[in-house]
Amino acid sequence: MNIGFIGGGVMAEAIIAGILDSGLNAQVTVGEPVAARRDALSKHNGLTVTADNAQAISGAEIVVLAVKPQQFDSVADSLADVLEENQTVLSIMAGVKMHSIGLKLNHRRLIRVMPNTPMQVRQGISAWTATDEVPDEVIDFTGKMLGELGDELKFSDERYVDIATALSASGPAYVFTFIESLADAGVKLGLPSHVAQHLARQTVLGSAALAKETGKHPAELRNMVTSPGGTTAAGLHALEEGAFRATVTNAVEEAFLRGEELSEGK
Repeated sequence: MNIGFIGGGVMAEAIIAGILDSGLNAQVTVGEPVAARRDALSKHNGLTVTADNAQAISGAEIVVLAVKPQQFDSVADSLADVLEENQTVLSIMAGVKMHSIGLKLNHRRLIRVMPNTPMQVRQGISAWTATDEVPDEVIDFTGKMLGELGDELKFSDERYVDIATALSASGPAYVFTFIESLADAGVKLGLPSHVAQHLARQTVLGSAALAKETGKHPAELRNMVTSPGGTTAAGLHALEEGAFRATVTNAVEEAFLRGEELSEGK
């Protein structure tokens, strides 16, 4: 599979590294205007880097839009005369819906992917969807490619990708804030900072792994930790007093609403 990337930022590099390290049968070319980024990307064996977007997508079966949403208009203009009907456009731009991409590119073979930053360590989750015009072999390859970066979920309804943007794409920031807060609490009580951070990181990592491996509902796992009248019950009571659940729900809802505003150019 020939893949041409438009943009070579951090998320693009994570995807490219996953492709090249996976053994998938793929040839990758990246169009990147910034010389320093081209130099950084050129360290990957088997990767062709160019400043010319037209050259990057020439002969590509999949064209990956890995640019910031605000750069899309200028990129669309540069692709208008060179994008071919038989090429599939795959976007990882946050908040840009397939309808807008299709209109600006006058193109129907579209895939929209919303990855998250843990894909940098092959522990990501990607929510994605595709138009009916995308060939089966491209659908299959995309699923395998995203699977090399962690986990992937394909949806038939694009709205679920918008919700995932607020939950799993923005979610790492919520989790990092929680880890930071746990560690800060440990420091306040007397732990050295590096010890508190270690405890907090591994607690979150292990808890997520336990939830994934057992498949049990989080409430059931929470009850397994919570003894009546014990320390965990006291801590959970404090979280409830601080409206922890409602705050998390509000955060996801606000992120979703902001995504909808950005998709409308607000």
